[in-house]
Amino acid sequence: MRLALLCLTVLLTACKPPEQVDYAHEIRDVEAARLKTAAAKDVDAYVNYFADDASMLMPNAPLLTGKQPIKEELKPLMSDPNFSLSFLPNKLEVSKSGDLAFTQGPYKMTFSDIRGNKFEDEGKYLTVWRKLPGGTWKAVEDTFITDLPLPPPPN
Repeated sequence: MRLALLCLTVLLTACKPPEQVDYAHEIRDVEAARLKTAAAKDVDAYVNYFADDASMLMPNAPLLTGKQPIKEELKPLMSDPNFSLSFLPNKLEVSKSGDLAFTQGPYKMTFSDIRGNKFEDEGKYLTVWRKLPGGTWKAVEDTFITDLPLPPPPN
């Protein structure tokens, strides 16, 4: 009888569901940390949140693939004295497998226009995240789209 109880205990313990990991919380933490690096205008730290093969799709610019091209594109923007960035996900979904996710939400960005004047932009962003071996989340696709209308064509 003791053997039967021992076997039943082992069987029930082995059949318990796996621990649920709160991947959404992990991703929110990563996005908050990434936002802090933007506030510090630390382009190296900001680009570190991207996977090596990540792509960035910026308005009016060619597709950027890889950390170095992304860094080179962001460096002048983030060194601009008028630069500031804020974003907050209002939608976050994680795949059932727990290795892919996306965040989406509004952003606000300030930077200098071509004349050096302060320009305020706002719109929406979308970031696709991949969980890498070792457990870190990295952005693999990142884009933002302004909500502002196009300027009128020159006369």
